[in-house]
Amino acid sequence: MPSTLNTNSARPFAVFDIDGTLIRWQLYHAVADVLLKADTNTELYDSIRQARKKWKQRSHATSFREYENAVVDAYESILKTLSVEEFNQAVDAVIDEHKDQVYTFTRDLIAELKEQGYFLLAISGSQTELIKKIADYYDFDDFVGTDYTQDSGRFTGQKIHGAAQKDAALKEFIQKHNLTQAGSYAVGDSESDIPMLAIVENPIAFNPTKALLETAQKQSWQVVVERKNVIYKLEKHNDSYLLA
Repeated sequence: MPSTLNTNSARPFAVFDIDGTLIRWQLYHAVADVLLKADTNTELYDSIRQARKKWKQRSHATSFREYENAVVDAYESILKTLSVEEFNQAVDAVIDEHKDQVYTFTRDLIAELKEQGYFLLAISGSQTELIKKIADYYDFDDFVGTDYTQDSGRFTGQKIHGAAQKDAALKEFIQKHNLTQAGSYAVGDSESDIPMLAIVENPIAFNPTKALLETAQKQSWQVVVERKNVIYKLEKHNDSYLLA
């Protein structure tokens, strides 16, 4: 556990991915499910179900990526047909259901570091409306997500992907809030988190994808796996990982 910090000086930070890292599911997938079920285009809903089935059957190595791309395409297609009010209702329902469905390791680390005076950041590809609610609920200090632009209460179809380059987003936060990398943490679960993890002193690959695990092995990053009610902390030792 880190020692108590002097918050009058530059503060160290901890940065977290959200989907699959804190929340046990993907928030935008959950919103897409709500929107697809309410939409009259049953063919679109069925196509997503088939893509998800292929992923769950582990049909091939890229089945999850294909499913994820199909969800994003459907999500953005439906979004253009909705009012902002209708979308916000779906967001409220998803957050209410999923906000406490979190990983124990990540939840407890957030609470521990917050108590020690760390500045907490969330960087996610999910829509800003979703990330804001999670950030508020878990008392993060700042966050960035994807903004879908609005005009007259409707979505325009344009988006600003604030977390497209997570390292760039993190560097902006460091400068904006006068943060120090000394003692810093980052937690992520996929290859998109690698640039963010590479910046901090204490990178943690949490339930990593194959690509992230390979990078973690090369860089000797800590690997944490949480399954059921057991947390496995793995640390690099020579050419293999051992339970910490």
